[in-house]
Amino acid sequence: MPFNIQDFRSRLTRDGARPNLFEVKMNFPATVVTNAGAASTKFTFMCRAAQLPGSTIGSVVVPYFGREVKMAGNRVFADWTVTIINDEDFLIRNAFERWLGGINGHALNRRNSVFSSPSSYASDAIVSQYGKTGSKIKNYQFVGMFPIDVSPIDLDWGANDTIEEYAVTFQYQYWLSDTTDIRSSAATTAAIF
Repeated sequence: MPFNIQDFRSRLTRDGARPNLFEVKMNFPATVVTNAGAASTKFTFMCRAAQLPGSTIGSVVVPYFGREVKMAGNRVFADWTVTIINDEDFLIRNAFERWLGGINGHALNRRNSVFSSPSSYASDAIVSQYGKTGSKIKNYQFVGMFPIDVSPIDLDWGANDTIEEYAVTFQYQYWLSDTTDIRSSAATTAAIF
């Protein structure tokens, strides 16, 4: 029966998932980022906003006798963006600038020699959604990701009572979840957690 609030409430499991109960863990490449371990630990606390990934499958359209026949195509993984709180040690910002600089230098337009293969400049991240009881209810793992954009930080004499923030956008090879086929190897789990 429409308009029955009790029917609605009975179907909303545990009062709904909350978007502010999450955690992101990511490792910076130790080959180029100074204090990579400290940056990785601090990133978990300074990552103020992120997204659980969407899922898109393209389509193949084949014309046939004036009609379009549609078939499932290949999976597409959209960019992933996080928002970082900046503090005065600039540890996380510096780590991202070194990571991007290692992939392609500012002045010399070349890659750092320690990044000899994509696996040497890529990293993994895990986004965990928590329930209101503190237990993890969903995990997503981003595999083979690297930053493609670190946004500017706006400076303004009139910006009182605020803390600087900036966004970082990543590309990645694919994502896995605990309902798809998230990797469970000890090395991957130990590296992220």
